Amino acid sequence: MCGIVGAIAARPVAGILLEGLRRLEYRGYDSAGMAVLDQGQISRLRRIGKVQALADACEQQPLAGHLGIAHTRWATHGKPSEQNAHPHMSGERLAVVHNGIIENFEPLKRDLQQQGYTFTSETDTEVVAHLLDQELQHGLTLVEALRQTMTQLEGAFALGVIHADLPEQLLTARKGSPLVIGVGIGENFIASDQLALLPVTDRFMFLEDGDIAVLEADQIRVLDAQGQAVERAVTTFEHGQASAEKGEFRHFMLKEIYEQPRVMQAVLEGRVASGHLLEQAFGSEASAIFDQVKQVQIVACGTSYHAGMVAKYWIEELVGIPCMVEVASEFRYRPVVLPEGTLLLTLSQSGETADSLAALREVKDRVLATLAICNVPGSSLVRESDISLMTNAGPEIGVASTKAFTSQLVALMLTTIALGRRHGLGRDKEAELIAALEQLPVLLQQLLALDGPIEAMSAHFAEKHHALFLGRNVLYPVAMEGALKLKEISYIHAEAYPAGELKHGPLALVDKDMPVIAVAPRNGMLDKLKANLQEVRARGGELFVFAGCEESIQPEEGVHVIHLPAMPQVLDPIAFTLPLQLLSYHVAVLKGTDVDQPRNLAKSVTVE
Repeated sequence: MCGIVGAIAARPVAGILLEGLRRLEYRGYDSAGMAVLDQGQISRLRRIGKVQALADACEQQPLAGHLGIAHTRWATHGKPSEQNAHPHMSGERLAVVHNGIIENFEPLKRDLQQQGYTFTSETDTEVVAHLLDQELQHGLTLVEALRQTMTQLEGAFALGVIHADLPEQLLTARKGSPLVIGVGIGENFIASDQLALLPVTDRFMFLEDGDIAVLEADQIRVLDAQGQAVERAVTTFEHGQASAEKGEFRHFMLKEIYEQPRVMQAVLEGRVASGHLLEQAFGSEASAIFDQVKQVQIVACGTSYHAGMVAKYWIEELVGIPCMVEVASEFRYRPVVLPEGTLLLTLSQSGETADSLAALREVKDRVLATLAICNVPGSSLVRESDISLMTNAGPEIGVASTKAFTSQLVALMLTTIALGRRHGLGRDKEAELIAALEQLPVLLQQLLALDGPIEAMSAHFAEKHHALFLGRNVLYPVAMEGALKLKEISYIHAEAYPAGELKHGPLALVDKDMPVIAVAPRNGMLDKLKANLQEVRARGGELFVFAGCEESIQPEEGVHVIHLPAMPQVLDPIAFTLPLQLLSYHVAVLKGTDVDQPRNLAKSVTVE
């Protein structure tokens, strides 16, 4: 979850490093720092809080070197403090930045202390700096020292290293944590995310696990886990720089909500034609794999887990095969029974979610095949899965996921269609489902027109501290996602329940201070849901209902209703999500919280 930026160039790099850190702020952090090599000396600046505090320090103490590394830290070992902020150094001539967790740092630290090394921080990262120095004292080169150090580290890490004796080299390595190399002209860069480097390059190289790279201003050398020189492909970033800017919007989250009509079209482009799914979009082996699937096991975290829950309803209804869904952090730590013919489907916006990656690695040899649905083509999850489908949502900067969730749902429906072909889903039904999906851009544009009424509704939540979300059937996971959004960015405690569970406990919470938000599509469960809502009103609860048709539920005292436009029933989970996103956004704005960077959270959870 930390952010790394590094640069080697013919020009001063401090400004490049600062801008890169600003573009990584969405990942979540509590401190920032940089180290720059200038005239044979490493100068280091670190500050608690926002990147702006580091920028202010740089104005007071300019760093003019052409080689440097920088970092935003999210505390895992040791409290947020300047002492614990990166970069960390061993002596005065070696500096390191690190993303990830070194699980065995305590025994390594004890050994290093016994050998005379003094630790000035509480972090696991300082171990890496001292290990590197120790190996250098044994006569190894810096590349050799880095490789030897990597063999001693357990956990996940991406590293950036500079040494005062090597003013023309920036070293980097990765194992289990994201890292990308930016390829320039007469200058090269490293970062945790392509977005950090868009002002200076749109060409990127992705390292494999175990790789070490040596960056000089005019060349990049890569060594694989066995120490052999290898070539890694250079790709061009597919999204314009504007996708990383807020433009006319007040927050990235609102911008990303409004991008969803375009994103829905992007998910379908190249995947459907003439009412027919093009299975090649999943990869060349996809058709042979889908032919053998007898069960689906979905593994994901957070918002992606909710998308997987929706898919369970779709797969079991439309395909007729079992589908299990489990949170990755639970799945990876228990004995798992995986029947013959199981397709492991992992969902992740970033493709670097630590628990999802660990789950994939734990069971990939025990399943028929693995499928990743992801937004980042070069991510670890995609590279390590047999087949994949990109969601094409573009960069998502806001910590609270919006367009990533709805694009995952579209990708999951395409997956459902592919599996359904083998289990009785006829061409007519397939064409019907695809025709419905092709309506999404227009439908979501109509839903965005409800922004005004939803903003007005949000005023009722300004002084609330708790909320209850209700849904039934496939809309229950959507209610869960709505509750998650509200708690993430407004800090209102929110829970979601299947509406039929009200009598089994949650009804005890209902009073005039507990707003109840319900998603009420026009389907066979509507009458039962209306009965559940009457239970809420009978106990003085105030209802906020998003209804699927005007004749279904009407506003009255204590019942606030927003009617959604008519839509194919299969689109309900996607369509009802967008109004809940807008509601959470406007409530957060009223509450005055940090919408794009809510406290204690990070965008990409790349550690446990």
